Amino acid sequence: MDDHLMGRRAGRLLARVTVAPALLLVAWLAVSLPLLLAGVFRPGPAICLFVPVAGLALWLGLRSRPREDPSGESGPADLNGRATPWWATGAVLAVTVAFLVLQVVMCSEQIIVRRDPASYVQFATWLTDHGSLPIPRMEWAFGGDDKALGYASPAFYEDGGSIVPQFMAGLPMVLALGGWIGGTQGMLLMAPLLGACVVLAFAGLVARLVGPRWAPAGALLLALTLPMLWASRSTFSELPALVLLLGGLSMLHDVRGEEVRSARVKAFLAGAALGLIVLVRIDGLRDVLPVVAFAGLLIARRHQSVPGGVGGRTSRGVQPGYPLAAGLAAGVAAGLVEGYALSRPYLRYLHASLDPLLVLTSLIVAATGVLVLLVRWRRTGPRLRALAAAVGRGRLPGAAGVLTLLVMLGFAIRPLVQTVRRVPDNPDDELNSYFIEQVQRINHMAMDGTRQYSELSLHWVVWYIGVPALLLATFGAALLVRRLMRGRSPEWLLPYAVVVWTTVQVLLRPGITPDHPWASRRLIGLVIPGLLLFTVFAAAWTVKRIRRLGYGPRVVRTVAGAGVVLLLVPIVLTSGAFMVSRTDQHERAAVRDLCARLGPGRSVVVIERATADRFLQVIRSMCGLPAARTVPGARPADVRRVIGKVFAAGRHPVIMAAEREQVAQYGPVTQAVRLRTRQDGRTLDGPPGGTWGLSVDVWIAEPPGP
Repeated sequence: MDDHLMGRRAGRLLARVTVAPALLLVAWLAVSLPLLLAGVFRPGPAICLFVPVAGLALWLGLRSRPREDPSGESGPADLNGRATPWWATGAVLAVTVAFLVLQVVMCSEQIIVRRDPASYVQFATWLTDHGSLPIPRMEWAFGGDDKALGYASPAFYEDGGSIVPQFMAGLPMVLALGGWIGGTQGMLLMAPLLGACVVLAFAGLVARLVGPRWAPAGALLLALTLPMLWASRSTFSELPALVLLLGGLSMLHDVRGEEVRSARVKAFLAGAALGLIVLVRIDGLRDVLPVVAFAGLLIARRHQSVPGGVGGRTSRGVQPGYPLAAGLAAGVAAGLVEGYALSRPYLRYLHASLDPLLVLTSLIVAATGVLVLLVRWRRTGPRLRALAAAVGRGRLPGAAGVLTLLVMLGFAIRPLVQTVRRVPDNPDDELNSYFIEQVQRINHMAMDGTRQYSELSLHWVVWYIGVPALLLATFGAALLVRRLMRGRSPEWLLPYAVVVWTTVQVLLRPGITPDHPWASRRLIGLVIPGLLLFTVFAAAWTVKRIRRLGYGPRVVRTVAGAGVVLLLVPIVLTSGAFMVSRTDQHERAAVRDLCARLGPGRSVVVIERATADRFLQVIRSMCGLPAARTVPGARPADVRRVIGKVFAAGRHPVIMAAEREQVAQYGPVTQAVRLRTRQDGRTLDGPPGGTWGLSVDVWIAEPPGP
């Protein structure tokens, strides 16, 4: 078989398989959200609608007609202007499969609510079994409302007589599919699957922007970082958000060279993928703001060759800006509608950061609209284009490159000039401050619960990707901004803008409890993948320069291989121990035994704070029983009053707490949970280095009937 034809087929396979996960997610979310809003999110209608919608999305998103191919054969001819060797496609798939297998074996079982992953599982479990929101309080099972009872718990707000989950519904709707297929274990295994899709999508973006031969290196670098390994063993929202982001950028890149109809459809699907990030994570609205400006740029320059790979070789009539903007608006609107219809207490909780973000979004949309009008107005358009051309010919491109280096230097020396603190001003902040003090005490550090450690944000990055990768990433970013300002490498414009925009904001203000590896979830959202993208670009640029100096292929390959190994060593040194360390095990069995001990017809009253925080929603979602907690200050007499009301309602009360002595006065006592496992260690000023023990005990008392 002709080598060129084989290269075309390998490139076509790599191009398609790396955007397919994003297209499938778009189809699933597009089908699931209307069903959830209607209160009929059930497996029958969801799957019956998903199959044709997914087929249509894959057919439209993967089937392309390059303008330069007179035969009309579908599929991109190559990636990044060159044929793709089969070994590159095979290596990417091998890395992805190996990553998936490892993560399935090491997958955690976070279902007892301590942090976000278990909260997402409980949210998804409710959707799997009931298909609607909000969650009823079921106060009737306790004989009606009582002043001694509350129904809220972490990540589950009490609002308007119901329980409302804290987070956006995007990830729980994805997990629900796993729940319908394989129960709780199916939900948990969605995390490794989504993580593998992230690795695959990242390799696809590297193949398009840097070159297909560098895609395996990109996939391997990301797959071996500790944050990627850690996040894809638990149900984090960053995983589907990254699949949508990386896949959307790749789809938008593929628009170039397409015939008119195919280009418009792909631009719309890319915009929808990017916009639907908001349905998964509300702060994803910040990440997609550069896409708004980019779509405006495409619209403003619709009659010219436009930058960004999306128009560099597109015919005059394609106008991808309009479908891109339409898809983006549709996706963002879906997220905002879900937020205000089903997650409004969560948005109220975030108002201090969300309100400024909404204002900023409005300003950027308005400014983009004004810029479009000015560029297309015959009086101002020529002047603006002349100004842009002058900027590219002047010294500003070089100055922008220097500024990039100075910004990274500023982040590096930030701990020497700043210590970030936050004085608690609400109960949540006070609890967070107490948690930080406990971690400081365990790690023998100075006690200061107001410390946020945000000044160490760039040092966090170094812990996980190493100094060589960070230096190369900084050089690559500086080189790219100079190229872009000179009108070169236009396919990098949007990816560069998205990565830099998000990275700078995250490094300035991570906005997360600063213990590690927990805080690394803020980095895996885009910072680490984005910097590794720049790293691979800089490595490829260096290898090209060595080749141009006249060195032979063997020397070039040796340098490239040695460079990749050099980048991998610090990554593996940090993640090596974690790679084979299992945490949060045996929780499924513990909860299953708890539900079996409780049995049907029970109304559970939890009288101790930590147990209520951990198990209140677990009992509702996984045991299918009404659950309430006593309010602070409740006395034994209040508990006995509630016990009497439960019996009067025709049910059997169960009193639950963490210690035997706390429930012994209410009836015969049984230990319902005795869990001994390991959890992630917590560090504040250094990379994570081990695990801690985790003990969970639950005792129940069953009061005798009246």
